[in-house]
Amino acid sequence: MREQELIVYRNFEDGALLYDMAWLMSHYEDTAVGREQNSDRPCTREAKAALFYECIHRLIELAGNYGFHGNLWHCYLANLLVNNENSYSCGCEIRGEIEGTINDAALHDIVIFKEFYDYDFTAMTEKLHVPEFSLIENYTASSRESKVYNTRICARICELAEKFCMDHTPEEMKTTLTQFYKEYGVGKFGLHKSFRVVHDDGGVHIEPILNIAHVTLNDLVGYEIAKKKLTDNTDAFVAGRKANNCLLFGDAGTGKSSSIKAIANEYYEKGLRIIEVYKHQFQDLNEVISQIKKRNYKFIIYMDDLSFEEFEIEYKYLKAVIEGGLEKKPENVLIYATSNRRHLIRENYSDKEEVREDMHTGDTVQEKLSLVYRFGVTIYFGAPNKKEFQKIVCTLAERYGINMPEEELLAEANKWELSHGGLSGRSAQQFVDYLQGMQKDI
Repeated sequence: MREQELIVYRNFEDGALLYDMAWLMSHYEDTAVGREQNSDRPCTREAKAALFYECIHRLIELAGNYGFHGNLWHCYLANLLVNNENSYSCGCEIRGEIEGTINDAALHDIVIFKEFYDYDFTAMTEKLHVPEFSLIENYTASSRESKVYNTRICARICELAEKFCMDHTPEEMKTTLTQFYKEYGVGKFGLHKSFRVVHDDGGVHIEPILNIAHVTLNDLVGYEIAKKKLTDNTDAFVAGRKANNCLLFGDAGTGKSSSIKAIANEYYEKGLRIIEVYKHQFQDLNEVISQIKKRNYKFIIYMDDLSFEEFEIEYKYLKAVIEGGLEKKPENVLIYATSNRRHLIRENYSDKEEVREDMHTGDTVQEKLSLVYRFGVTIYFGAPNKKEFQKIVCTLAERYGINMPEEELLAEANKWELSHGGLSGRSAQQFVDYLQGMQKDI
């Protein structure tokens, strides 16, 4: 096999299995000691069979982690191709076919991958006496739930593996793969909706969040003006038009964070990705932006429950990143934040007193307001009044199939909100969740 001849598709994250299988394909009939004089590769039939069984084990483990089914060898190869970030795959993400010599280099590699894909294992399984390989050729998963991908992407990779079977030539296989890159992207940014930032000894890393609540804006009852303002700004952003950084502020439990999760879900197919950043990570923002500014996706850097006490200075990092540094903020990056405070930084009456240690009180006030002024769109989420709260409760109860007379439902909801944070969408949702849990006793 020609795995060493790959040009574009190299440095696979899970490539060890590929190289072990490639070695077996080329050497399962050999009787020599090894590939080289000092090779640690197995030489006897029994040892090669043991390596083959190890590969089968890894493929089945892969199915358990990724939710793959069908031909697991094909799924593994497809997964390598959709995760390998290189000059060709990154050029094709979201945009589709690109021009240039890179196409010839990519096709050269796809020819090699098609050889892997079309390889007939019959002779190997007979020579090494490993009939169990048939288990992974038509594998039925006990659960389609993936620990790595959302269900939709897992299904698309399995479908891609099946489509490759129908491609008769490497050119057709390359076209199929390029279309996948256009529709779903490549690597972690292509296959996941949301991310977090991790700073360790190796530096700053952007890692996928594997489970995000599947909420939509329709799940948020009411707040139609606020939702439209949010979607108008986001629509402009993903379409490549001018858009603003956005601050969602207001009372607790009114759906600010849920709106951001909904944005992540509803705009994923349009190339939008969400990166969650915490206050203590603001000094890493420049490094985060440097890692995403040349990708073809649109990124929202999301800051939940953003606020600062007077002694906290992290907001200065944020100010410089949003606007004010020498380097222009990339056009594919916006900042969305939620907060219970309109002005983000705690203000004191002493800030506006005429007699105080600070001679320039106006400058002090402006410094504290300067951060919020960098958000071009501000959206208010206020607590519902009694009537609005009751409407939310009724809507959620109907949505989740709660069978209770309306008068009794609202009476119980009123009792609930008095001891669970007051009138808010969150307390309404918690009340309905409670009713669902107790439904057998209703």
